[in-house]
Amino acid sequence: MTTNIKKCTLDDSRILQEISYETFNETFKHQNSPENMNAYLERAFNLNQLEKELSNSSSQFFFVYFNNEVAGYLKVNTNDAQTEEMGDDSLEVERIYIKNKFQKHGLGKYLLNKAMDMAMERNKKKIWLGVWEKNENAIGFYKKIGFVQTGAHSFYMGDEEQTDFIMTKTLI
Repeated sequence: MTTNIKKCTLDDSRILQEISYETFNETFKHQNSPENMNAYLERAFNLNQLEKELSNSSSQFFFVYFNNEVAGYLKVNTNDAQTEEMGDDSLEVERIYIKNKFQKHGLGKYLLNKAMDMAMERNKKKIWLGVWEKNENAIGFYKKIGFVQTGAHSFYMGDEEQTDFIMTKTLI
C-alpha cells in the first residue's frame, strides 16, 4: 500500500471538481435536502470557482493518493484567503475530504500532518478549521489529535443556515 501527496494545479480542476462532488455528497447528502445539496455543489464546486481558488496564491490544494488512485484532497488557506479573520499567524484547513472507500487508512491524519507541516514551515502559531456541528465523526477525530472548539460560525447549505464549530490547534 502506497500513499503520496501531489499539489494540485489548474490542470487538475476537473479531477478536483469530481472528487469534491463525490466526497461532499458521501459526507452530507443523507442529512440535507437534495435541493440544498445541489445548490451548494453548484456554487462551491463549479469549474470557474475552483479555478479561481486554484489561482489564489494564498490557497493550496493537494490530492492524496492511495495505491495510485486519488483518495481525497486537502485545501489550506493563509493570509486573506482564510474564511474567517484569524490573523496572519494562522493556517486554515478549509476542506479535507477522503472518499468513503478509503477511510480508516489514516489518510485524513496524513493530510492534516501535511497541513501542520506547512503551517510550521511558515511560522504559523495555530491551525484551524470549521466542522459541521452534526459531523460527529470528524469532530471526534479532530479532538483526538489536539483540536479544541474555539468558536462557531454560520454556514449555508443552499438556503439553510447551519452551524460550523471552529476548532483550533496551537502549534509548538
